[in-house]
Amino acid sequence: MKLAFTTLGCPHWNLETIIQHAVENGYSGIDFRGLLGELDLYKLREFSTNVKETVRLFKEASLEIPCFSSSVKLVTQSQEEYEKYVEELREYALLCKKFNTPYIRVFGGAVGKWKREEAMEIAEKNVHDYLAIVEDINVKLLLETHDDWTDSRYVKELVQRVSSDYLQVLWDIHHPYRTIGEKPDVTWENLGEWVAYTHWKDSYLKKEAERGYQLCLLGDGDIPLQDIYTLLKRNGYDGYYTLEWEKKWCPELEEPEIAFKQFSKYMKNILV
Repeated sequence: MKLAFTTLGCPHWNLETIIQHAVENGYSGIDFRGLLGELDLYKLREFSTNVKETVRLFKEASLEIPCFSSSVKLVTQSQEEYEKYVEELREYALLCKKFNTPYIRVFGGAVGKWKREEAMEIAEKNVHDYLAIVEDINVKLLLETHDDWTDSRYVKELVQRVSSDYLQVLWDIHHPYRTIGEKPDVTWENLGEWVAYTHWKDSYLKKEAERGYQLCLLGDGDIPLQDIYTLLKRNGYDGYYTLEWEKKWCPELEEPEIAFKQFSKYMKNILV
């Protein structure tokens, strides 16, 4: 089982601390969603002027970066926004070459002022532009089940319309089930052939919470984690199981040293 965590869960840790905890807790990779408060990773010296040293640290620790979790969105509201995402994607593509990273996470993005079909057409056009940046270096984009693209039917339609091996799906196993009540077997039926990567989290309903639910350590909520794991294994999934601990957005959550250790232990026990 290949385990990773996203750096969203440790917003105050430096690179050395992140690597140390990954090694100590049996992780195979680290999914980067920023570092030390900077979401645009390529702006940091660790991933620009000092990137060779960072590559060395990862090789020395026998860790990989399976995915760079970008802020890029497929639905754009303006030309300026589109150009910003194109530039961001180019930067992450360069990092993928340096670290042999196979995936870049992208969001579908808010439908916003567009009608759904208009948003679908914009997303389709933009994806083709984005893919032109990554295909030549054999990097794939992962569309996450998130925001206005949590419903797997919309994700399926877009992936089918684009029809490229370089657009795959990141199944955030939490969002469809928790936010729209979509059963895992329905999500898999719609998206299974394209699921290349997964994000894991748990929660329980809580009316007074801002989102209507409370994130928690795996197993403390009611997301059907065991059923989802069994579904994935039964269908031959061999990708990463990545903890997305949203400490950056929800500072009241347990500290990363607790959450990362607990996730590793939980996922190894789920095999039983």
